[in-house]
Amino acid sequence: MSSGISGYHLAQINILRFKREKDHPANADFMDALDPVNALADEAPGFIWRLVGEGNDAVDIDPVPDDPRLAVNMSVWEDVQSLGDFVYKNPEHLAIMRRRKEWAEHIEAYQALWWVPIGHVPSVEEGLEKIELLEQNGASADAFTFRQPFDAPDGTPAIPVLDECA
Repeated sequence: MSSGISGYHLAQINILRFKREKDHPANADFMDALDPVNALADEAPGFIWRLVGEGNDAVDIDPVPDDPRLAVNMSVWEDVQSLGDFVYKNPEHLAIMRRRKEWAEHIEAYQALWWVPIGHVPSVEEGLEKIELLEQNGASADAFTFRQPFDAPDGTPAIPVLDECA
């Protein structure tokens, strides 16, 4: 967990391109899991903020106007460990992650992590830029993954979290 002395929080974005239209019945299990899983995230230790659209999730946000099957999820956490604990140790979240291939097309770089100053709320455009940066240059201090985390700009260490679902 965070020592509380860092001037940075961890931002994350992950994207999913549905195989079918977002509201297709084949996506029902995914859509039905959003509210319960988001509620668990909201209460998780280290959680700070998450992107929300018209409902209680961000699925209705079209991050790329000409790609209506693309969905975005963004959040801010105290540190890598807090986010990693939720992503890889929460049974409800893991259950949905393990079924990702049922609903989603393969995207090589679908997630990026980066440090933001405390209080900064990242934009969708910023998040998409981080994914593109990661895809083009690999992991760096500007955009990284759970497999290769980078310390915060103030030197606060990023404790590596094994990506168990890759």
